[in-house]
Amino acid sequence: MGSLPPAAEDERRPHAVMIPYPSQGHVTPMLKLAVLLHTRGFHVTFVNNEFNHRRLLRAGRALDGGVPGFRFAAIDDGLPPSDADATQDVPALCHSVRTTCLPRFKALVAKLDEEADADASGAARRVTCVVADSTVASGILAARELGLRCATLWTASACGFMGYYHYKHLLDRGIFPLKSEAELSNGHLDTTVDWIPSMPTDLRLRDLPSFVRTTDRDDIMFNFFVDVTATMPLASAVIINTFDELDAPLMDTMTTLLPPIYTVGPLHLTVQNNVPDDSPVANLGSNLWKEQEEPLQWLDGRPPRSVVYVNFGSITVMSSKHLLEFAWGLANSGYAFLWNVRPDLVKGDDATLPPEFTAETASRSMLSTWCPQARVLEHEAVGVFLTHSGWNSTLESICAGVPMVCWPFFAEQQTNCRYKCTEWGIGTEIPDDVHRDEVEALIREAMDGEKGKEMRLRVTELRESAIASAQPGGRSMQNIDRLIDQVLLA
Repeated sequence: MGSLPPAAEDERRPHAVMIPYPSQGHVTPMLKLAVLLHTRGFHVTFVNNEFNHRRLLRAGRALDGGVPGFRFAAIDDGLPPSDADATQDVPALCHSVRTTCLPRFKALVAKLDEEADADASGAARRVTCVVADSTVASGILAARELGLRCATLWTASACGFMGYYHYKHLLDRGIFPLKSEAELSNGHLDTTVDWIPSMPTDLRLRDLPSFVRTTDRDDIMFNFFVDVTATMPLASAVIINTFDELDAPLMDTMTTLLPPIYTVGPLHLTVQNNVPDDSPVANLGSNLWKEQEEPLQWLDGRPPRSVVYVNFGSITVMSSKHLLEFAWGLANSGYAFLWNVRPDLVKGDDATLPPEFTAETASRSMLSTWCPQARVLEHEAVGVFLTHSGWNSTLESICAGVPMVCWPFFAEQQTNCRYKCTEWGIGTEIPDDVHRDEVEALIREAMDGEKGKEMRLRVTELRESAIASAQPGGRSMQNIDRLIDQVLLA
């Protein structure tokens, strides 16, 4: 369709209400998708929870309605009030989103419609469709109850979806829950799971999303994702932040499990290549922490491929012991490094590094709290990305052509890591119980070893495919237009 007519009074101009799960890794891709829909003529109401709405304001984000046809709204998440500059407790948040969001979201839609009806200028529009994060099942349910068109955005990986989708089969086969805590460490997690369609036949239990690692049949997170994957088929379409060349075998199977699938990724690159720089939505920011520009300036003085970039994402927490083992492995590798160290990185404590570490690495290190990651990865000085293996980070690294050293912590990070290391050949893995010698060796091999050269070659090939998908007129934008014509305006 290209775009809708520019006149604001056009009666066909649709109004999409878009609701992400309230954490950084979900807010970012949903906002990218919102920007693309806005450039295609949609009015957009972007719904954060009140906690993240306040965080975005503190981070300097413009949420005051300065962009015509694009507004931010907020709803209560059901958790106790807090002004902490940190991610909310994930299990508590999942439980609350699952149990309290539906009436609040429906009330917001009703309020938006009332405002539109009362607006004599005609600038406000009644809600015509919902785009809900797949992990906000209440958004899908609300759309069905209200008779609105609905698509759902799966912000994680395709391989992660397949793992979550088959949680119920683990239960049916008696594999979940674990029989005892001993199975976490006695080799049981190496049990082969060879019956999931389109996934490797040597896939192990430890390669599945980590919420299977419990003896509790009523575990909040396990049951949350059973519910999520059961609700997704109720939407009219599933949008996935990936590109076909990366996930073609998985897509073939997923099309038999879900409504029509539209691959639109990598979303950050699709936006970068298809939204003009002078567009009023081009600079809408989603980072919940205040970004620092100093890391980019520091990289400018470094030789090509000489720096290890380290970021464990927005949610990961670790023990003080693991932080120290990792830090000394990084230091002992001898390379310059840029490391994002969030204040809440360590469980129950500040992420404080010892003065000996600081003194040892001062001349070749840069520590930040949050930086514009996609731009950092695209900098020629970055040689390797040491990552928790979240999906946004994985796509940004692929798009920059940067191989990865992976230290997965929870959720589908383990599944992403398996695919990067074994199926795609673009990463290596740090074991769960991290030791400094292993970290040092893996970084050295990734930066200058033969394995590192092979990973760089393969990730460069994937980068070219990603760029082709996200270019103007590429498959991702074609799928955005198909989504609009076939679902959101149908």
